[in-house]
Amino acid sequence: MRNVMIVGAGSVGGFFGAHLAKVNPNVSFLLRSRTLAAVKARGLTIRSAGGSFTVHPPAASDPRELSAPDLIILSVKAYDLDEAMAQLEPVMTEKTVLLTLQNGVDTEDRLIARLKRDCVVGGVAFIYSKIAEPGVIEHYKKGAVAIGELMGHETERLLQIRDLFAQAGIPCQLSKDVRRSKWEKMCWNCVFNPLTVLVNDRVAKALDHPELLRVIHTIVQEVMAVSAALKVPLAPDMADRVVKWSQELRDIHTSMYDDWKAGRPTEIDYLNGYIVQKARELGIPTPVNEALTAMIKVVTTKDRTGPGILRIDGAVVQPVTLDRQAIGQLPQDHQVADVGTVTSGMKGRAIRVSGLLNVPALEIEADHVTFHSLDGRYAATLTLQQAREHGLLIYELDGEPLPDAKGGPFRLVTPGLGDLCANVKGVGRIEVRVGTGKDTRPSLTERTHC
Repeated sequence: MRNVMIVGAGSVGGFFGAHLAKVNPNVSFLLRSRTLAAVKARGLTIRSAGGSFTVHPPAASDPRELSAPDLIILSVKAYDLDEAMAQLEPVMTEKTVLLTLQNGVDTEDRLIARLKRDCVVGGVAFIYSKIAEPGVIEHYKKGAVAIGELMGHETERLLQIRDLFAQAGIPCQLSKDVRRSKWEKMCWNCVFNPLTVLVNDRVAKALDHPELLRVIHTIVQEVMAVSAALKVPLAPDMADRVVKWSQELRDIHTSMYDDWKAGRPTEIDYLNGYIVQKARELGIPTPVNEALTAMIKVVTTKDRTGPGILRIDGAVVQPVTLDRQAIGQLPQDHQVADVGTVTSGMKGRAIRVSGLLNVPALEIEADHVTFHSLDGRYAATLTLQQAREHGLLIYELDGEPLPDAKGGPFRLVTPGLGDLCANVKGVGRIEVRVGTGKDTRPSLTERTHC
């Protein structure tokens, strides 16, 4: 194997790829634009307690600009696999080999189903490193791989890959059952990736609480039940092994924790979420993994913004966001099924602003409310009393979201307010205030009655 292409230069691909490139001029990188710019300008740097170094390998965001690869090492996140393969397929030949270094246990099957040929070597990475900035990887612990053919036999291509890693000084173990190796790591990942996020701390925090040790055993037992049903039986004492392996990793965070703190998506759907999905198909109960999946999604999902999302902030104890479904679930005494009954010429379902203002806890001194259009161009400020007594937010028409053409997805109207009427289309933010705020309404003499 002459030409090697590393896909991604994150904590895994960056570390192993840089070591390969250090001794092999035929190693190139396929990178996203931000990382590519950094690598082209400053190279790819590995900072490690054992020594730091920088390499300047060939890199591009289009694989056609790089040498045709004999070996492709996939180190992208599991959720980016399809996008990466769409880029790579035009430069692959019948002889191209793929080595997988993703978390999870389904990458190899996804690739085989897509490519429909025997071109995949399974891999497991054992490393603790993180992205310090684009093009800079900080390495803390471990730095080894296990690789194996999916059918378990030893092949010439497997030995060639092992030699590539060995030449770069990277420990590379040949696994006779790489699927089992991946499931064993899956047990560890399904435990400590979500737990470090939920406790907002390192592995030690989970290890040092007897109550969580019982949870750890349950998580692993659920994973083992699924793996056994998929014909990959694991050792009966797998949970104890997971705890034992973790003792020398007590001080680390996990990749999921690092992704969460950096604002990146997590791989929960390919770890605990995968277990839950397969368990449902197989009729196996996995309540703890299901709870972990749900909680991680709640904890790590960023506040939603944009069309269809209403934010209430300002002089409130805690800002809140609501979508149409959430608004529709507010108490019925705040709902107006047909806004035409209270304001002529209007159609649709509305929520009384008084009901919306009941959701967040308002600061004691709050006395005004400003309604802002999502594009920031229009706003109307009412006293808190006016907003509560007269404000209606239309959010639905004929059971569907209020269309933009009708002022949606949220439109403020204030029937009964007379010459002080306010009508703001495309409301995206309700700002509770102390004192008056932005108001783009025409002057009083230019207004028409609501």
